Amino acid sequence: MSAMDQTLTKLDQFLAELDTAIADGTFVRLSLRNPFGADETLKSIDIKPVAIRGELKLGFTFHHQRRDLIQNHPPAGAIGQLRKLLTTSFRQGFLYATTADLLYDTQGKSPKLTRSAASSKGAPTLEHDRTKKRLIPAGGKPYLAELGVTDAEGNVLKTSGDKFRQINRYVEILAPLLAAIPAERMRRILDMGAGKGYLTFAVADYVANTLKRETEVVGVEFRDELVKLCNDIAGRSQLDHLSFAAGSIENFDSTGADVLIALHACDTATDDAIAKGIEAGSELIVVAPCCHKQIRREMETANHQTDLDFVLRHGIFMEREAEMVTDAMRAMILEYYGYSTKVFEFIGTEHTPKNVLIVAQKMKRGRDEGQLKKFKDAKAYFGIRKHYLEDAVGLEG
Repeated sequence: MSAMDQTLTKLDQFLAELDTAIADGTFVRLSLRNPFGADETLKSIDIKPVAIRGELKLGFTFHHQRRDLIQNHPPAGAIGQLRKLLTTSFRQGFLYATTADLLYDTQGKSPKLTRSAASSKGAPTLEHDRTKKRLIPAGGKPYLAELGVTDAEGNVLKTSGDKFRQINRYVEILAPLLAAIPAERMRRILDMGAGKGYLTFAVADYVANTLKRETEVVGVEFRDELVKLCNDIAGRSQLDHLSFAAGSIENFDSTGADVLIALHACDTATDDAIAKGIEAGSELIVVAPCCHKQIRREMETANHQTDLDFVLRHGIFMEREAEMVTDAMRAMILEYYGYSTKVFEFIGTEHTPKNVLIVAQKMKRGRDEGQLKKFKDAKAYFGIRKHYLEDAVGLEG
């Protein structure tokens, strides 16, 4: 029998044991260890049973060097995924059931299966069935009902589940950042381009009822009908320090804004929001960019070659590169003005494709000339004549 035949035989046995454990409800968890695949950032994977909307799934947590990624698969699909992973990416699989533990190991000359007494005596729990504690709960929040996120009894509407998760994810990110700002330096929060005010209401709620601060929260929105709607809801929601004002991001007076937020402001409107925060000397600036047309046009019309031409000649890659370049340059300008920045995905693409967040915290009052040089070098490399944010903040050259 060949080594490949032995590998498949042992692997088939291992996966059959897993299939049986899932079917009879004794499966607790499974871990993949000792990686050898092409993805050098992937260190391990943990799998456990979860119930999502009443349906059994296997939840995969991919542990990379700098972040974790989560995927949920139906059992049949999970078995196929595990077969591939244990063939191409991991040398060891540890199966834990309430009946026994089983180790699949391919580190030696031939694969081995080792059975031992069960280390997990209790029945597995389906964690997704538990009610997750939210910073903004669905119940007892009249504004969520009026905004169409919940019904009158505080149950999240089926069509608004993603919106409810987005609201809470935003607040989860903002919560420690807001709490870190002393009360005397967080007197006014501006939410630029507030739209229907989902996040504006949630932030005002969190600041007033969790942080117990009398911070003024203002949602700035260009459309008069939304301003009126949100002010009416705010008046009925007992959020005394929340209001909405009509105006554009570019022309609104941001004086006194200790915190400035702008979510999904399109293209250069994000730059206008950043500029307003820098102008106000805001302690915290948080933006979720939307569309990146200005820099893409600059890159497409640049009459020079770079090492990335073999990539950028494809439209889809040009679009993605323009997004990254635009936001990286925004971060560099913020760092020039004394901010510490982080750029990261804040929610899965299955909820929204607009999932990049730039968080900037004021760290010093001076300017970092080194960052300005890096910014100019990046412009030259990509053939960019002008980033809109340069003019918005009054940068020379």
